[in-house]
Amino acid sequence: MPPSDSSNLLPGFELPKPPLKTRFDLHRGDCIAGMERLPAESVNVVVTSPPYNLGIDYGTYQDDLSESAYLDWTLRWVEGVKRVLRADGSLFLNIGGSAKQPWLPLLVPLALRDTLVLQNTIHWIKSITIESGDAEPVSVGHFKPINSKRYLNDCHEYVYHFTKYGDVPVDRLAIGVPYADKSNIARWQHTAGRDRRCRGNAWFVPYETIKERSKDRPHPATFPVKLADYCVRLIGKAPEEVTMLDPFLGIGHAAVAAAELEVAHFIGYEIDDVYLSAACERLGVKPI
Repeated sequence: MPPSDSSNLLPGFELPKPPLKTRFDLHRGDCIAGMERLPAESVNVVVTSPPYNLGIDYGTYQDDLSESAYLDWTLRWVEGVKRVLRADGSLFLNIGGSAKQPWLPLLVPLALRDTLVLQNTIHWIKSITIESGDAEPVSVGHFKPINSKRYLNDCHEYVYHFTKYGDVPVDRLAIGVPYADKSNIARWQHTAGRDRRCRGNAWFVPYETIKERSKDRPHPATFPVKLADYCVRLIGKAPEEVTMLDPFLGIGHAAVAAAELEVAHFIGYEIDDVYLSAACERLGVKPI
């Protein structure tokens, strides 16, 4: 089945011309049961954003478990990820909180500390205001305003980078940034003459501007395609050698990044028919 026309694609993205180099296995069903059928140590990288347990209306999934039940469920699916993850594999777990529930994204890595190693904590910055000299402050990015006398607008989320043993090398310069002061290129030996430095663990990745949410982003909680792109690039493996997994496919943002990067194999699970259909339509594939 060829990819759908550009009117169905995510904003700011064009799929490679057919045939797509990535093999997609998009499954209708629960990820915990689905991952049990995957071979052990068969996945290089997992990029995912599970429900946040904030009472969001996802449609099929009920996002209002007790805190203990949510953490127990998180441990179950992460144990499934651990089984299928290669020894040098990486799990990038995106999660956010809310003004009234700020502890949950901090409790998740604590609940997983005996299962995986937290190798990096990345801060996904959605919007930021920059002040430079005497110039007027410049605000860029998008955020959901909070109408409150107690809370600040929440402009960031976490991306936790877990590995099995905490010793997985990353290609820091794959998502690096040019030096502002070019004299540093020759001054510092570690640059090897390259105009590129580590981006660090604060990633400014704004949402694409959309015209109609129901059409362009028919899901209440998504991350930008570029965020998944950064995670995959960071592992430093040739795309044709990569098997990528998203246990919570949604409308397919991680899958779209996989197609753009031309990874060898992408596996996704989704329990909601509406979201799965949207992901499949954008990629021009059929669900399993």
